[in-house]
Amino acid sequence: MFDIQEELKKLPERPGVYIMKDEKGDIIYIGKAVVLKNRVRQYFQSLSRQSPKVQAMVARISEFEYIVTDSELEALILECNLIKKHKPRYNILLKDDKHYPYIKVTMFEEYPRVIMTRKLEKDGSRYFGPYTNATAVKDTITLIKRLFPIKSCNKVLPRDIGKGRPCLNYHIYQCLGPCSGEVNKDQYRELMKDICNFLDGRHEEIVKKLEKQMKDAAERMDFEMAAGLRDKINSIRHISEKQKVLSTTMEDQDVIAFAKGDTDSCVQIFFIRGGKLIGREHFIFEGVGNTESRDLMNSFIKQFYSSAAYVPGEIILQEEIDEMNIIAQWLTGKRTSKVHIKVPRKGERKHLVEMVSQNAGIALEQFKEKIKKEENISKDGMEGLAALIGLDRLPCRIEAYDISNTGSSEI
Repeated sequence: MFDIQEELKKLPERPGVYIMKDEKGDIIYIGKAVVLKNRVRQYFQSLSRQSPKVQAMVARISEFEYIVTDSELEALILECNLIKKHKPRYNILLKDDKHYPYIKVTMFEEYPRVIMTRKLEKDGSRYFGPYTNATAVKDTITLIKRLFPIKSCNKVLPRDIGKGRPCLNYHIYQCLGPCSGEVNKDQYRELMKDICNFLDGRHEEIVKKLEKQMKDAAERMDFEMAAGLRDKINSIRHISEKQKVLSTTMEDQDVIAFAKGDTDSCVQIFFIRGGKLIGREHFIFEGVGNTESRDLMNSFIKQFYSSAAYVPGEIILQEEIDEMNIIAQWLTGKRTSKVHIKVPRKGERKHLVEMVSQNAGIALEQFKEKIKKEENISKDGMEGLAALIGLDRLPCRIEAYDISNTGSSEI
Protein backbone atom coordinates (compact mmCIF):
# COMPACT_ATOMS: atom_id res chain seq x y z
CA MET A 1 0.00 0.00 0.00
CA PHE A 2 1.30 3.42 -1.00
CA ASP A 3 1.75 5.62 2.07
CA ILE A 4 1.56 9.19 0.76
CA GLN A 5 2.79 10.83 3.95
CA GLU A 6 5.83 8.57 4.12
CA GLU A 7 6.64 9.10 0.42
CA LEU A 8 6.38 12.87 0.85
CA LYS A 9 9.24 12.71 3.34
CA LYS A 10 11.47 11.03 0.75
CA LEU A 11 11.01 13.56 -2.04
CA PRO A 12 14.33 15.03 -3.22
CA GLU A 13 15.15 18.72 -3.26
CA ARG A 14 15.72 18.57 -7.01
CA PRO A 15 13.88 19.78 -10.10
CA GLY A 16 11.75 17.24 -11.89
CA VAL A 17 8.33 16.02 -12.99
CA TYR A 18 5.73 14.43 -10.69
CA ILE A 19 2.94 12.10 -11.80
CA MET A 20 -0.26 11.70 -9.76
CA LYS A 21 -2.28 8.47 -10.05
CA ASP A 22 -5.69 7.34 -8.81
CA GLU A 23 -6.62 4.04 -7.16
CA LYS A 24 -6.74 2.30 -10.55
CA GLY A 25 -3.22 3.41 -11.38
CA ASP A 26 -4.42 5.84 -14.06
CA ILE A 27 -2.48 9.09 -14.42
CA ILE A 28 -4.70 12.00 -13.41
CA TYR A 29 -2.18 14.84 -13.27
CA ILE A 30 1.37 15.63 -14.39
CA GLY A 31 3.29 18.68 -13.21
CA LYS A 32 6.78 20.10 -12.97
CA ALA A 33 8.67 21.52 -10.04
CA VAL A 34 11.79 23.54 -9.36
CA VAL A 35 12.02 21.63 -6.06
CA LEU A 36 10.02 18.41 -6.05
CA LYS A 37 9.95 18.18 -2.26
CA ASN A 38 8.32 21.57 -1.84
CA ARG A 39 5.91 21.45 -4.77
CA VAL A 40 4.41 18.00 -4.22
CA ARG A 41 3.99 18.62 -0.48
CA GLN A 42 1.90 21.70 -1.22
CA TYR A 43 -0.90 19.56 -2.62
CA PHE A 44 -1.40 17.82 0.71
CA GLN A 45 -1.11 20.88 2.96
CA SER A 46 -3.82 23.47 3.66
CA LEU A 47 -6.37 21.99 1.25
CA SER A 48 -8.90 24.65 2.24
CA ARG A 49 -6.74 27.24 0.45
CA GLN A 50 -6.65 25.21 -2.76
CA SER A 51 -9.06 25.67 -5.66
CA PRO A 52 -12.02 23.26 -5.95
CA LYS A 53 -10.35 21.58 -8.89
CA VAL A 54 -7.17 20.92 -6.92
CA GLN A 55 -9.18 19.68 -3.95
CA ALA A 56 -11.06 17.25 -6.18
CA MET A 57 -7.82 16.04 -7.72
CA VAL A 58 -6.05 15.55 -4.38
CA ALA A 59 -9.01 13.54 -3.08
CA ARG A 60 -8.45 11.05 -5.92
CA ILE A 61 -4.67 10.69 -5.55
CA SER A 62 -3.67 7.23 -4.36
CA GLU A 63 0.00 7.36 -5.30
CA PHE A 64 2.55 9.46 -7.14
CA GLU A 65 5.78 9.02 -9.06
CA TYR A 66 8.48 11.49 -9.99
CA ILE A 67 11.37 11.87 -12.42
CA VAL A 68 14.44 13.83 -11.37
CA THR A 69 15.89 16.20 -13.98
CA ASP A 70 18.88 18.54 -14.03
CA SER A 71 16.97 21.78 -14.51
CA GLU A 72 13.52 23.31 -14.42
CA LEU A 73 13.68 23.75 -18.17
CA GLU A 74 14.24 20.02 -18.68
CA ALA A 75 11.28 19.39 -16.40
CA LEU A 76 9.17 21.76 -18.50
CA ILE A 77 9.92 19.98 -21.76
CA LEU A 78 9.37 16.55 -20.20
CA GLU A 79 6.13 17.68 -18.57
CA CYS A 80 4.83 18.96 -21.90
CA ASN A 81 5.55 15.72 -23.72
CA LEU A 82 4.16 13.49 -20.98
CA ILE A 83 0.94 15.48 -20.86
CA LYS A 84 0.57 15.17 -24.62
CA LYS A 85 1.14 11.43 -24.32
CA HIS A 86 -1.11 10.63 -21.35
CA LYS A 87 -3.68 13.50 -21.47
CA PRO A 88 -4.39 13.43 -17.72
CA ARG A 89 -7.86 14.44 -16.58
CA TYR A 90 -6.77 17.35 -14.41
CA ASN A 91 -4.19 18.84 -16.79
CA ILE A 92 -4.63 21.61 -19.30
CA LEU A 93 -2.74 20.70 -22.47
CA LEU A 94 0.32 22.89 -22.87
CA LYS A 95 1.34 24.45 -26.13
CA ASP A 96 3.41 22.36 -28.47
CA ASP A 97 7.17 22.74 -28.14
CA LYS A 98 7.42 24.07 -31.71
CA HIS A 99 6.08 27.36 -30.31
CA TYR A 100 8.83 27.70 -27.73
CA PRO A 101 11.11 30.69 -28.37
CA TYR A 102 14.79 30.33 -29.25
CA ILE A 103 17.71 32.70 -29.69
CA LYS A 104 18.96 32.62 -33.27
CA VAL A 105 22.39 33.84 -34.36
CA THR A 106 22.32 34.22 -38.14
CA MET A 107 25.87 33.02 -38.82
CA PHE A 108 25.08 32.47 -42.52
CA GLU A 109 24.91 36.25 -43.01
CA GLU A 110 27.96 38.45 -43.64
CA TYR A 111 27.08 40.54 -40.58
CA PRO A 112 25.17 38.14 -38.30
CA ARG A 113 22.25 39.21 -36.12
CA VAL A 114 20.96 37.98 -32.76
CA ILE A 115 17.19 37.57 -32.92
CA MET A 116 14.30 35.65 -31.38
CA THR A 117 12.54 32.94 -33.37
CA ARG A 118 10.02 30.17 -32.82
CA LYS A 119 11.10 28.06 -35.77
CA LEU A 120 14.17 25.88 -36.23
CA GLU A 121 15.60 25.86 -39.75
CA LYS A 122 18.67 24.26 -41.27
CA ASP A 123 20.00 27.53 -42.67
CA GLY A 124 23.45 27.65 -41.07
CA SER A 125 22.28 29.63 -38.04
CA ARG A 126 23.09 28.78 -34.43
CA TYR A 127 20.07 28.14 -32.20
CA PHE A 128 19.95 28.34 -28.41
CA GLY A 129 17.05 27.21 -26.26
CA PRO A 130 14.23 26.53 -25.95
CA TYR A 131 13.43 29.07 -23.28
CA THR A 132 10.41 29.03 -21.00
CA ASN A 133 8.91 32.18 -22.46
CA ALA A 134 9.53 35.08 -24.81
CA THR A 135 10.42 37.41 -21.95
CA ALA A 136 13.39 35.19 -21.03
CA VAL A 137 14.64 35.39 -24.62
CA LYS A 138 14.18 39.16 -24.85
CA ASP A 139 15.96 39.67 -21.53
CA THR A 140 18.86 37.52 -22.72
CA ILE A 141 19.14 39.38 -26.03
CA THR A 142 19.05 42.69 -24.16
CA LEU A 143 21.82 41.43 -21.90
CA ILE A 144 23.89 40.36 -24.91
CA LYS A 145 23.54 43.80 -26.44
CA ARG A 146 24.74 45.33 -23.18
CA LEU A 147 27.71 43.01 -22.93
CA PHE A 148 28.75 42.93 -26.58
CA PRO A 149 28.97 45.99 -28.85
CA ILE A 150 26.74 44.66 -31.64
CA LYS A 151 24.33 46.67 -33.72
CA SER A 152 20.74 47.06 -32.54
CA CYS A 153 19.45 49.24 -35.39
CA ASN A 154 17.43 48.15 -38.43
CA LYS A 155 20.11 48.86 -41.02
CA VAL A 156 20.67 46.06 -43.53
CA LEU A 157 24.34 45.20 -43.94
CA PRO A 158 26.37 45.30 -46.10
CA ARG A 159 23.80 47.21 -48.19
CA ASP A 160 23.65 50.23 -45.86
CA ILE A 161 27.37 50.55 -45.07
CA GLY A 162 28.45 54.16 -45.45
CA LYS A 163 24.89 55.47 -45.73
CA GLY A 164 24.42 58.07 -43.02
CA ARG A 165 26.29 58.68 -39.80
CA PRO A 166 26.68 56.08 -37.00
CA CYS A 167 24.06 56.28 -34.26
CA LEU A 168 24.51 57.26 -30.61
CA ASN A 169 25.39 53.69 -29.56
CA TYR A 170 28.57 53.92 -31.61
CA HIS A 171 29.66 57.10 -29.79
CA ILE A 172 28.98 55.63 -26.32
CA TYR A 173 30.85 52.41 -27.19
CA GLN A 174 27.73 50.24 -27.24
CA CYS A 175 28.24 49.31 -30.91
CA LEU A 176 31.31 48.74 -33.06
CA GLY A 177 29.61 50.67 -35.84
CA PRO A 178 29.77 48.19 -38.74
CA CYS A 179 27.54 50.57 -40.69
CA SER A 180 30.40 53.09 -40.74
CA GLY A 181 32.65 50.71 -42.65
CA GLU A 182 35.34 50.90 -39.96
CA VAL A 183 34.79 47.29 -38.94
CA ASN A 184 35.29 44.50 -41.46
CA LYS A 185 33.06 41.46 -41.48
CA ASP A 186 35.76 39.14 -40.09
CA GLN A 187 36.10 41.28 -36.97
CA TYR A 188 32.35 41.40 -36.55
CA ARG A 189 31.95 37.65 -37.04
CA GLU A 190 34.61 37.06 -34.39
CA LEU A 191 32.46 39.05 -31.99
CA MET A 192 29.46 36.89 -32.91
CA LYS A 193 31.48 33.77 -32.18
CA ASP A 194 32.11 35.15 -28.69
CA ILE A 195 28.36 35.58 -28.29
CA CYS A 196 27.78 31.96 -29.36
CA ASN A 197 30.35 30.82 -26.81
CA PHE A 198 28.59 32.92 -24.21
CA LEU A 199 25.22 31.32 -25.03
CA ASP A 200 26.88 27.90 -24.99
CA GLY A 201 27.81 28.53 -21.39
CA ARG A 202 31.53 28.94 -22.09
CA HIS A 203 31.70 32.35 -20.51
CA GLU A 204 34.52 32.07 -17.98
CA GLU A 205 36.87 34.06 -20.19
CA ILE A 206 34.23 36.76 -20.53
CA VAL A 207 33.77 36.90 -16.77
CA LYS A 208 37.53 37.15 -16.23
CA LYS A 209 37.75 39.96 -18.76
CA LEU A 210 34.93 41.86 -17.08
CA GLU A 211 36.44 41.29 -13.63
CA LYS A 212 39.72 42.77 -14.83
CA GLN A 213 37.90 45.77 -16.28
CA MET A 214 35.98 46.17 -13.02
CA LYS A 215 39.22 46.10 -11.01
CA ASP A 216 40.86 48.63 -13.32
CA ALA A 217 37.83 50.91 -13.05
CA ALA A 218 37.89 50.70 -9.26
CA GLU A 219 41.59 51.57 -9.21
CA ARG A 220 40.83 54.62 -11.33
CA MET A 221 38.10 55.41 -8.77
CA ASP A 222 35.51 55.17 -11.54
CA PHE A 223 33.04 53.45 -9.19
CA GLU A 224 30.05 54.00 -11.45
CA MET A 225 31.66 51.97 -14.23
CA ALA A 226 32.86 49.36 -11.73
CA ALA A 227 29.30 48.95 -10.41
CA GLY A 228 28.00 48.57 -13.95
CA LEU A 229 30.58 45.89 -14.72
CA ARG A 230 29.70 44.14 -11.46
CA ASP A 231 26.06 44.03 -12.54
CA LYS A 232 27.07 42.59 -15.91
CA ILE A 233 29.08 39.84 -14.21
CA ASN A 234 26.11 38.98 -12.00
CA SER A 235 23.83 38.92 -15.02
CA ILE A 236 26.11 36.48 -16.83
CA ARG A 237 26.20 34.16 -13.86
CA HIS A 238 22.43 34.15 -13.56
CA ILE A 239 21.58 33.94 -17.26
CA SER A 240 18.96 31.45 -18.28
CA GLU A 241 20.45 27.99 -18.50
CA LYS A 242 20.87 26.22 -21.80
CA GLN A 243 18.50 23.30 -22.37
CA LYS A 244 20.44 20.05 -22.63
CA VAL A 245 17.58 17.74 -23.51
CA LEU A 246 16.84 19.26 -26.92
CA SER A 247 19.30 18.78 -29.77
CA THR A 248 19.07 20.79 -32.96
CA THR A 249 20.23 17.69 -34.84
CA MET A 250 16.84 16.19 -33.88
CA GLU A 251 18.32 12.79 -33.05
CA ASP A 252 16.41 9.77 -31.75
CA GLN A 253 18.19 8.13 -28.81
CA ASP A 254 17.60 5.62 -26.04
CA VAL A 255 19.67 6.23 -22.91
CA ILE A 256 20.04 3.14 -20.70
CA ALA A 257 21.52 2.95 -17.22
CA PHE A 258 21.10 0.83 -14.11
CA ALA A 259 21.31 0.74 -10.33
CA LYS A 260 22.32 -2.36 -8.37
CA GLY A 261 21.33 -3.45 -4.88
CA ASP A 262 22.40 -6.37 -2.75
CA THR A 263 19.87 -8.72 -4.35
CA ASP A 264 17.96 -6.77 -6.99
CA SER A 265 18.75 -4.37 -9.82
CA CYS A 266 16.85 -1.80 -11.84
CA VAL A 267 17.47 -0.91 -15.47
CA GLN A 268 16.06 2.44 -16.55
CA ILE A 269 15.63 3.62 -20.12
CA PHE A 270 14.92 7.21 -21.20
CA PHE A 271 13.44 7.77 -24.63
CA ILE A 272 14.64 10.81 -26.59
CA ARG A 273 12.75 11.45 -29.81
CA GLY A 274 13.55 14.30 -32.13
CA GLY A 275 15.94 15.60 -29.50
CA LYS A 276 13.26 15.64 -26.76
CA LEU A 277 13.03 13.57 -23.62
CA ILE A 278 9.49 12.19 -23.93
CA GLY A 279 9.30 9.42 -21.33
CA ARG A 280 10.91 6.48 -19.58
CA GLU A 281 10.50 2.90 -18.41
CA HIS A 282 12.19 0.91 -15.69
CA PHE A 283 12.57 -2.84 -15.26
CA ILE A 284 13.28 -4.66 -12.01
CA PHE A 285 15.48 -7.78 -12.05
CA GLU A 286 15.13 -9.76 -8.83
CA GLY A 287 17.78 -12.04 -7.41
CA VAL A 288 20.60 -10.79 -9.65
CA GLY A 289 22.84 -9.40 -6.92
CA ASN A 290 25.78 -11.50 -8.02
CA THR A 291 25.33 -10.87 -11.74
CA GLU A 292 27.97 -8.81 -13.52
CA SER A 293 26.76 -5.42 -14.72
CA ARG A 294 27.68 -6.09 -18.33
CA ASP A 295 25.78 -9.39 -18.26
CA LEU A 296 22.71 -7.69 -16.86
CA MET A 297 22.78 -4.99 -19.53
CA ASN A 298 23.52 -7.49 -22.28
CA SER A 299 20.52 -9.60 -21.29
CA PHE A 300 18.25 -6.60 -20.97
CA ILE A 301 19.11 -5.14 -24.37
CA LYS A 302 18.46 -8.42 -26.13
CA GLN A 303 15.12 -8.97 -24.39
CA PHE A 304 13.93 -5.39 -24.71
CA TYR A 305 14.74 -4.81 -28.36
CA SER A 306 13.59 -8.24 -29.50
CA SER A 307 10.02 -7.04 -29.00
CA ALA A 308 10.53 -3.28 -29.34
CA ALA A 309 8.32 -1.57 -31.90
CA TYR A 310 11.00 1.02 -32.68
CA VAL A 311 14.79 1.09 -32.57
CA PRO A 312 16.44 4.55 -32.53
CA GLY A 313 19.58 5.42 -34.42
CA GLU A 314 21.66 5.80 -31.26
CA ILE A 315 21.67 3.80 -28.04
CA ILE A 316 23.68 5.25 -25.16
CA LEU A 317 24.81 2.89 -22.40
CA GLN A 318 26.24 3.33 -18.94
CA GLU A 319 28.85 0.59 -19.44
CA GLU A 320 30.19 -1.46 -22.30
CA ILE A 321 28.52 -4.79 -23.01
CA ASP A 322 29.72 -8.02 -24.54
CA GLU A 323 29.01 -8.59 -28.22
CA MET A 324 28.44 -4.87 -28.72
CA ASN A 325 29.28 -4.98 -32.42
CA ILE A 326 27.09 -7.95 -33.21
CA ILE A 327 24.18 -6.53 -31.26
CA ALA A 328 24.58 -3.27 -33.17
CA GLN A 329 24.43 -5.22 -36.41
CA TRP A 330 21.30 -7.02 -35.23
CA LEU A 331 19.61 -3.76 -34.30
CA THR A 332 20.67 -2.21 -37.60
CA GLY A 333 18.83 -5.01 -39.35
CA LYS A 334 15.70 -4.38 -37.29
CA ARG A 335 15.86 -0.65 -37.97
CA THR A 336 17.01 -1.07 -41.60
CA SER A 337 19.49 1.75 -41.08
CA LYS A 338 22.66 2.19 -39.05
CA VAL A 339 22.39 1.91 -35.27
CA HIS A 340 25.23 3.18 -33.07
CA ILE A 341 25.81 1.91 -29.54
CA LYS A 342 27.92 4.32 -27.49
CA VAL A 343 29.36 4.47 -23.99
CA PRO A 344 30.18 8.16 -23.36
CA ARG A 345 33.14 9.14 -21.21
CA LYS A 346 32.42 12.87 -21.02
CA GLY A 347 30.18 15.61 -22.28
CA GLU A 348 26.42 15.89 -22.67
CA ARG A 349 25.80 12.19 -23.32
CA LYS A 350 27.71 11.26 -20.15
CA HIS A 351 25.59 13.71 -18.20
CA LEU A 352 22.41 12.15 -19.60
CA VAL A 353 23.57 8.68 -18.55
CA GLU A 354 24.20 9.93 -15.02
CA MET A 355 20.70 11.39 -14.85
CA VAL A 356 19.17 8.08 -15.98
CA SER A 357 21.26 6.18 -13.43
CA GLN A 358 20.00 8.46 -10.65
CA ASN A 359 16.41 7.72 -11.61
CA ALA A 360 17.18 3.98 -11.74
CA GLY A 361 18.43 4.20 -8.16
CA ILE A 362 15.23 5.96 -7.07
CA ALA A 363 13.06 3.32 -8.77
CA LEU A 364 15.03 0.50 -7.11
CA GLU A 365 14.58 2.02 -3.65
CA GLN A 366 10.86 2.42 -4.27
CA PHE A 367 10.64 -1.24 -5.31
CA LYS A 368 12.44 -2.38 -2.15
CA GLU A 369 10.10 -0.38 0.04
CA LYS A 370 7.08 -1.75 -1.79
CA ILE A 371 8.22 -5.36 -1.22
CA LYS A 372 8.89 -4.64 2.43
CA LYS A 373 5.41 -3.18 2.91
CA GLU A 374 3.79 -6.15 1.15
CA GLU A 375 5.68 -8.54 3.40
CA ASN A 376 4.48 -6.66 6.48
CA ILE A 377 0.90 -6.76 5.21
CA SER A 378 1.13 -10.52 4.57
CA LYS A 379 2.59 -11.11 8.01
CA ASP A 380 -0.15 -9.09 9.69
CA GLY A 381 -2.78 -11.03 7.76
CA MET A 382 -1.31 -14.38 8.72
CA GLU A 383 -1.14 -13.41 12.37
CA GLY A 384 -4.77 -12.32 12.27
CA LEU A 385 -5.81 -15.57 10.61
CA ALA A 386 -3.87 -17.63 13.14
CA ALA A 387 -5.54 -15.82 16.01
CA LEU A 388 -8.98 -16.17 14.42
CA ILE A 389 -8.83 -19.96 14.00
CA GLY A 390 -6.77 -20.60 17.13
CA LEU A 391 -3.44 -21.70 15.66
CA ASP A 392 -0.42 -21.89 17.95
CA ARG A 393 1.94 -20.82 15.18
CA LEU A 394 1.76 -19.24 11.74
CA PRO A 395 0.91 -21.68 8.96
CA CYS A 396 3.69 -22.51 6.50
CA ARG A 397 1.28 -23.43 3.72
CA ILE A 398 -2.32 -22.64 2.84
CA GLU A 399 -4.26 -24.62 0.22
CA ALA A 400 -7.50 -23.53 -1.45
CA TYR A 401 -9.86 -25.49 -3.71
CA ASP A 402 -12.25 -24.14 -6.31
CA ILE A 403 -15.56 -26.01 -6.00
CA SER A 404 -17.72 -23.65 -8.05
CA ASN A 405 -18.26 -26.26 -10.80
CA THR A 406 -18.90 -29.33 -8.65
CA GLY A 407 -22.47 -28.49 -7.75
CA SER A 408 -24.16 -28.08 -4.41
CA SER A 409 -24.71 -31.84 -4.02
CA GLU A 410 -21.00 -32.46 -3.65
CA ILE A 411 -20.25 -29.76 -1.10
